[in-house]
Amino acid sequence: MPYRYLEDVATADIAFEAWGETLEQMFKASADATINVMVEDLDAIAPSERKVLSFEDETLDMLLFQFLQELIFYKDAENLLLRVEGLSISKENNRFVCTAEARGEKADAEKHAFNVDIKAITLHRFGVKETARGWEATVVLDI
Repeated sequence: MPYRYLEDVATADIAFEAWGETLEQMFKASADATINVMVEDLDAIAPSERKVLSFEDETLDMLLFQFLQELIFYKDAENLLLRVEGLSISKENNRFVCTAEARGEKADAEKHAFNVDIKAITLHRFGVKETARGWEATVVLDI
């Protein structure tokens, strides 16, 4: 599992670090960590509905922020739990571009064991950095 939850960062929120050898792996791990806060078993989410997500920003930090916020948006607006399957990140005209394919299904209390609800991604301690092992993100979720 390329993420871990941080116990000592926030008392009313949930924080995690996610990592990967590539930006794409780190973004996907961040998405899984976010959804896993809400749903105990990620494998219980069937890939029955498809969404294509696309974002661009001048910084990787804000690109990841938008990406994770979109997962929360679909959960709130359409009651849809999404897992990211395919994802690509490129740089065009000094802007980072992320395109992702996400699949999932409507939240169902009988099928999905729920943990807590996420209200938003916060900017507190939020960050993306390149390290010796690849890419890492620190994320704090408002619950």
